[in-house]
Amino acid sequence: MALPRPSPFEATETGVRIHVRVIPKSNRNRIEGLAGEADGGAALKVAVTAAPEGGKANAALVKLLAKAWRLPKTSISVVAGAAARRKTLFVEGEPGALMSRLGAWLETARG
Repeated sequence: MALPRPSPFEATETGVRIHVRVIPKSNRNRIEGLAGEADGGAALKVAVTAAPEGGKANAALVKLLAKAWRLPKTSISVVAGAAARRKTLFVEGEPGALMSRLGAWLETARG
């Protein structure tokens, strides 16, 4: 029996919470995959070219994820860790549909 893989996605009543580890000032914008967390969970590892000043890296992160997931940028917000590399994002919407969409995206991204 296989153990379930940790996921960076967590359903809430009004959307999905996403745990992210950001690498600012990278050579290109890209989603690198999953990174393990000390608590046994997982975080989405994302690199952005923007510097972590004045919210530029956060804006680049939201833009990249919105494009990858085909969601409006306005539905994604940083709810914790705005000035840190480890962030918690929130995607507003119907949790079941979002979890299905993001879960399918994650499986495709994992290969």
